[in-house]
Amino acid sequence: MRSTMMEIPLSLNHLLERAGTLFVGGRIVSRLPDKSLREHSYGQWHRRTLALAAALQELGLRKGERVATLSWNHHAHLECYFGVPAAGGVLHTLNLRLAPEELGWIAADAQDRFLVVDDVLLPLYRQFAHLHKFERVIVFPFTGAPVPDEFSDYEQLLAGADGEGFVALPHEETDPVAMCYTSGTTGRPKGVVYSHRSTVLHTLIGCLGDHWGLKSTDVVLPVTPMFHANCWGLPYAAVMLGVTMVFPGPHLHPVDLLDLMQLEPPTLALGVPTIWMSLIQTFDAAQTGEPGRWKLPAGMRSLVGGAAVPEALIRAFDRHGVWLLQGWGMTETSPLATVSYPRAELRDAGIDERYRRAALAGVPAPLVEVRIRTDEGSDAPWDGVTMGEIQVRGPFITREYHEVPVAEDKFTPDGWLRTGDVATMDALGFVRITDRTKDLIKSGGEWISSVDLENALMAHPALAEAAVIALPDEKWGERPLACLVFKPGQQADAAALGAHLLAQGFAKWQLPDRYEVIDAVPRTSTGKFWKLKLRERFAR
Repeated sequence: MRSTMMEIPLSLNHLLERAGTLFVGGRIVSRLPDKSLREHSYGQWHRRTLALAAALQELGLRKGERVATLSWNHHAHLECYFGVPAAGGVLHTLNLRLAPEELGWIAADAQDRFLVVDDVLLPLYRQFAHLHKFERVIVFPFTGAPVPDEFSDYEQLLAGADGEGFVALPHEETDPVAMCYTSGTTGRPKGVVYSHRSTVLHTLIGCLGDHWGLKSTDVVLPVTPMFHANCWGLPYAAVMLGVTMVFPGPHLHPVDLLDLMQLEPPTLALGVPTIWMSLIQTFDAAQTGEPGRWKLPAGMRSLVGGAAVPEALIRAFDRHGVWLLQGWGMTETSPLATVSYPRAELRDAGIDERYRRAALAGVPAPLVEVRIRTDEGSDAPWDGVTMGEIQVRGPFITREYHEVPVAEDKFTPDGWLRTGDVATMDALGFVRITDRTKDLIKSGGEWISSVDLENALMAHPALAEAAVIALPDEKWGERPLACLVFKPGQQADAAALGAHLLAQGFAKWQLPDRYEVIDAVPRTSTGKFWKLKLRERFAR
């Protein structure tokens, strides 16, 4: 017997046409550099996206060639998300927070042919222009100012293109549509290339009720950069459902985000913990000095990822009626791999247990297989205690890196991705990440989780942030050092912090030997704690 189902390739072009047909009146709002708001309907966005695709083909873009973007979150970037693949190209989002030298290396490694860049980011582009020559640099006049003569004007390009006559190139569902590079904190960044198939499947899984729970009536505020793992895939889902999107542009400071929330209240906002920590601290401070200046939108949901979410942060937002939903993933996993959502088995659990579960990495998403592999090469039991490396596989997880030979330190012989994250899994399938393999602290033959120490320290009312690293020790091998950032006007001594950790359930031997006060925790371009920089600073 054979299946009677149609074999229609999965395609981003279907989502593009769906939005332009069903959701013509939907809204896409962008905040400009001067903080004013510009609105487009989905119908307008659809026409502009087809014009972009037609223009790229007229410029000679061939199937599979890369078009880079160096852009903030706004409507034109969303046009690139769909217009580049519709033209047969591959969208390559460049991380504008990287050093110019690294940006130039990445663009050259990807062999990017064209570049779409915001006019406000031209100074950054000029710093690495000598490292990779783009055939065409297309400037989006984000500020409205005239585009310099040596570049192509994005708006003029669209105005001169025949979007109505555009015909998408035939393609296979396995053809590439986008690529992102890993953060590269331990070596050169590596390219991950997504396909029509992987992107559509990831979009469908993400929209499930226990994950994003996205509905057409939602208003989505994507604070997560569109260059960071494709903004976690939310733009694709929003277009698929015709969801209102509110792009913050370059204005990501807490005051700016809170102001924007008053103008366009979101029902779903997504961002990294760093941004949310600053936002809730700013909001709470204003309740004393300027009560009533801001309101957090009633019932707003928030998707948080990119780094471990402290339980204290979840509690802080819940006091204002906002629930933080934590997800875990990587550039290599598209990125959604696990989500910590309320399970039916826990419907009667107390609030403390709900908070504890919410701070875990969560349960594997459908189509994603997860195993915890111990140092001995066996699968760890689901006991919530036994640690091992998270290894994953699935239809939207990369099997290799762009033009990089497959290596055993990245992929297992049986085809699983080695994530480098160390975790446990409990009987309900909740993954608890204890560390990166390189950040675990082994003291006297016993493991200490730097992540657990950090989360517990950040629950102290005087602390804004805490990062824990291992330092060499002649007697014990390694001992923990805690780097602390206090809230303005707050302090706590080592004795008080030690007592706080003991009350959180840590043994005395697990407590940091040293506490160092710093101005800020160094971060990678994606907002994660950059512990390498702390080790370089204090391991002397």
